[in-house]
Amino acid sequence: MLIRKLIMHNHVTSQGELVQLLAEQGINVTQATLSRDLKELHVTKVPAPFGYVYIVPHDNDIQDSLLRSGQRSITAKQKLGFVSIEFSGNFAVIKTRNGYAAGLAYDIDMSNSREVLGTIAGADTVFAILREGVTQERAIDFFSRFVPVDN
Repeated sequence: MLIRKLIMHNHVTSQGELVQLLAEQGINVTQATLSRDLKELHVTKVPAPFGYVYIVPHDNDIQDSLLRSGQRSITAKQKLGFVSIEFSGNFAVIKTRNGYAAGLAYDIDMSNSREVLGTIAGADTVFAILREGVTQERAIDFFSRFVPVDN
C-alpha cells in the first residue's frame, strides 16, 4: 500500500505531511480517511531525534518471512499483534508486535472502563494503569475484550 511505502521511505511527522505526500502521488484524501487508514495499518508515532515520526509494523521481517514461507503457523494472538501481558501492582504491561501498541491503547482508552485509568503506548508496549482495587483476575477479564489473554 502506498501509505506504508511513503512512511517507510520518508520521515513523516504529521498527518498533514502525509496528506501532502499522497497528493503529490495523485491521491487526494481527507484527514479523517487517512486517520482511519493509519489505524487499520497499525501505524504509530514514536519519538525521534527531531520530534515524532510515523512507523509501520515492519520490524518483524524475519518472523513475517517465516510466516509467508509456511515455516511457522500463525496463532490468534499473533494475528492481533498480541504477545504477552504481565502485572505489577496496579500496572499491566502488554507486549505487542511492533506497531500494534498504539491501536490497542486507543481501543482500551476509548472503552471508558471502570478497570483502567489510562494507557501509555510505545511501538510494541502498552502500559496500562489499573484503578485502585482492580484485581488481576478482573483486569484479565477486561483485557480479554481486546486481546486473547489466557484465563
